[in-house]
Amino acid sequence: MDTTELATSPSRADLVARAAQLVPTLRENAFWAEENRQLHEGTVKAMAEAGLLRTRLPARLGGYESDMRTQVEVLAELARGDGSASWTAGVWSISAWVAGLFPDAVQDEVFASPDDLVSGIISPTAMAVPAKGGIVVNGRWAFNSGAKHSKWNTNAAVLAMEDGSFQPVMTLIPLASLEIDDDWHTAGLRGSGSVSTVAHEVFVPEGWYIPLGGILEGHGGHGSNADALIHRAPIMPTACATVSATALGLAKGAKDVFFERLPGRKITYTEYTDQSQAPLTHLQVAEAAVKIDETEFHVYRIADLVDAKNASDEPWTLEERARVRLDTGAACLRAKEAVDILNTASGASSVYTHVPIQRIERDVQTLNLHAVMHPNTNLELYGRIMCGLAPNTQYL
Repeated sequence: MDTTELATSPSRADLVARAAQLVPTLRENAFWAEENRQLHEGTVKAMAEAGLLRTRLPARLGGYESDMRTQVEVLAELARGDGSASWTAGVWSISAWVAGLFPDAVQDEVFASPDDLVSGIISPTAMAVPAKGGIVVNGRWAFNSGAKHSKWNTNAAVLAMEDGSFQPVMTLIPLASLEIDDDWHTAGLRGSGSVSTVAHEVFVPEGWYIPLGGILEGHGGHGSNADALIHRAPIMPTACATVSATALGLAKGAKDVFFERLPGRKITYTEYTDQSQAPLTHLQVAEAAVKIDETEFHVYRIADLVDAKNASDEPWTLEERARVRLDTGAACLRAKEAVDILNTASGASSVYTHVPIQRIERDVQTLNLHAVMHPNTNLELYGRIMCGLAPNTQYL
């Protein structure tokens, strides 16, 4: 790794400050994004110009290779303005990180322009068969956030080997080779544009697919930057830290917008002409604040663990991997509880679509339903490990 390039990367404080400066723009564009079910071009441009979409790109190709704590703090700031913008930026960062595991020649083409975006899915919902010089892929990947704005797609598939066995692989395919099914009609995170992509007899040449097993286990890189600190980790702790940041930012954003509307508000059909004077309000905002602090604890614990393990290069234990999933679920649950409290305290006028709290409520509910983030699923998984049972998933 060329450390002179890393030395020129922006500091954590700088990147977080850049993200914070974008909050008003993201919030302003959020309504358009919801109506059109994809991010506003102004939002994507603003994040790109601020360098916030380069955080997990290889340093040798113009990226910053930011550590996980930096990535988390940046995404949490973005989510204060728009959960969909934060979520999509997080998916782009994870997918760019995956692309950085491919051979150098592939990376060189994908990141020929460091502002070309990569989206992706890690669930192997497609099938592949061997072909001369590569494989042929058929299948469909749902929940493909940011695909409409992306040039490349990292997608998992199951490769049927000639000996009758099967091997999960990660592919890297140009979006131009895939069909986009615009099926993203949802209650929450509408602006993420998480459409489905479909492969019909798509040829993927050698070098443009790599074993998924190495990505799940860690140290799965095939290029000259394979031993870069950010590429030592398994994908699940990396991804969990990334997406949990959006939950944290949504909770903080709910607190922001609640207090912005508080001055001068009354509690209708009561004698309280100033909501801020009501003891009920005091209890609500204090309880929400505690839950936001708890969310932050869980999110930062994942990020700091990823950074510490990357720096030490010590192997991950099963308990550590399961605890990452636990922290992810706990962060989502606490964030939702905080948002629920503040949404309940916002009154009937908050149901209007121009009031951000109702969008935040729907976004955080959607996060809590995500298969990797679902609190109940993750609590059960960690409980199994505590009781000495084997995990019931490979996604650790």
